[in-house]
Amino acid sequence: MSREDAPKPGFDRVRTPRPVLRKRVPSGRGATEQPNATGDDDAQLTPMTWLLTCVTGVVTGLLGIAMYEVLNLVEHVAFGYHHGTFAAGVAAAAGSRRVLALAVGGLVTGIGWYLLRRLMPSHSSDLDDALWAGQSQLSIRRSVASGVLSEIAVGAGASLGREAAPKLVGAASGSALATWAGLTHGQRRLLVACGGGAGMAAIYNVPLGGALLAAEVLYGSLSIAVVLPALACSVIATVTSWLVLPNRPTYPLIPVYHLDAALLVWTVPAGLVIGVLSVGHVRLIGWVSAHRPTGWRVAIGPLIAFTVVGLIGLHYPQLLGNGADLAEPAFLGVGSIGLLLALAALKPLVTAACLGSGATGGLFTPTLSIGAVLGGFLGLAWTHLWAGAPVGAYAVVGAAAMLGAGLQAPLAGLVLMLELTNTTNSLVVAMIVATVIATAIARYLDGYSIYSARLPAL
Repeated sequence: MSREDAPKPGFDRVRTPRPVLRKRVPSGRGATEQPNATGDDDAQLTPMTWLLTCVTGVVTGLLGIAMYEVLNLVEHVAFGYHHGTFAAGVAAAAGSRRVLALAVGGLVTGIGWYLLRRLMPSHSSDLDDALWAGQSQLSIRRSVASGVLSEIAVGAGASLGREAAPKLVGAASGSALATWAGLTHGQRRLLVACGGGAGMAAIYNVPLGGALLAAEVLYGSLSIAVVLPALACSVIATVTSWLVLPNRPTYPLIPVYHLDAALLVWTVPAGLVIGVLSVGHVRLIGWVSAHRPTGWRVAIGPLIAFTVVGLIGLHYPQLLGNGADLAEPAFLGVGSIGLLLALAALKPLVTAACLGSGATGGLFTPTLSIGAVLGGFLGLAWTHLWAGAPVGAYAVVGAAAMLGAGLQAPLAGLVLMLELTNTTNSLVVAMIVATVIATAIARYLDGYSIYSARLPAL
């Protein structure tokens, strides 16, 4: 090591591998003391790692398309509609059909998950546990099967996120490719995280948000050695998904809202409230995850829970599904103060019931939708004290704050909200303030996320 590349006293930010250009600039720092450019550990970005990152992106995009098609088919068959949105299809369906769709979905998926756990007990399909426990091994067969069952559950109306399936199959493809190529443990963990983030990117058309999810949430590092492959994998998966999926934001109708004093001041008390309530939401997720049924009860748990959700949906059909059609009306400012309060109280409960039944599904969109209706409720109440911004603007800020606090990943939460709407840049200051306060409060009070709270006990 040359004098320029030698670590300085008090510094451990030594860059590995060393730069190709050995001649350093006069500063003498040797490109070794930039915090995000330190060593790659055992996740060396070799040519093979880059090649498999690109292949993972393509495979994840294709699998994301397949999962979307399963979801789309089940939605249309379950509720008997051919055109329009899921919310419109549910609203048009008879009440008995809503309950029946959820009951059948619970029966099919409950039996499916029971068989998976009985026939493949040693095959892992838990992305968060695989990454955070350190072994990063996922079974591609069980992951694909579990992903299909998850999409069937969401398509039938279960209150779970549709992102779980593409995240899981993307991560499993990365695990399979890394194992095939004989990559190191660190390289495999990186590829699994990149595949998981790419799955989110593909299904929601959020390449930057997916990359940040991979780095900040799944891998746990924003170093340049992690961010670069995460970005590459997410953008490749997103572009691949455009073969079938639309190249547009998930919420394309949100108007351009403008920041005003009333909204900016509101972010402080709202951030405090959302931060506290997010802890309750995450704690509820953790409790039901720890008390999920085992053995033969897994086969009937979803049937019971989904049927109950269907009965509640007779009065509140907005609660059915992952929550995208719950959030969008809130973003548009639709809903009375009583309705928004009821939805904000009920959505966490029906989501916890579905998850606690033994079902597998995502929590991203349910958490976002809870923040949207909660923000809309708090904003509508605030307008009686200080008229200003439209109610939809409060819902957008509330969703960002709940995501940041729930994910315990404020950067990923903010970027995902910006990409999901593509019209909320003018609210970014309010979104940041509310997100910082909510995430800090949640971190101070508890610190769990919607992912870490679900991890099994060691």
